Order: sequence, then structure tokens, then C-alpha cells
Amino acid sequence: MARLLISAGLALVALGLLVLVFNRFHVPLGKLPSDLVWRGKNTTVYFPIVTCLIVSAILSLLLWLVNRRP
Repeated sequence: MARLLISAGLALVALGLLVLVFNRFHVPLGKLPSDLVWRGKNTTVYFPIVTCLIVSAILSLLLWLVNRRP
């Protein structure tokens, strides 16, 4: 259980650093073109599809680099 909590904490720290890097280069994660927003009378539904694709590509690249290491 301790290893799981440490791994989750490190993953959150890495995610936080990634968000800081994107903000430093003025990449507005979550507000990119093609992110879907539907505003109704009393509700708003928001799905950041382009942001999800970018984050997925970056994480896939990082995991590929980690697994490539002997």
C-alpha cells in the first residue's frame, strides 16, 4: 500500500510540473481550439478533447521512453 501511495504522489507531482511547463509556454490546457463546450439554459457540459489527445500523446511518449530503458 505504501508503494502505491508513493507512486500516486509522484505521478501527481509529475502532472503538476507538466501543467506548470505548459502554462509557462502559454499553452492553455483545457481551453484549446476544438475543445467541446455545450451551454444549456441551466447547465454547461465541457469536454477538452484536444487537451486529452495532447496529454495522451505526451504520456505515451514518456512511458515508451521509460520502457525502452534496459
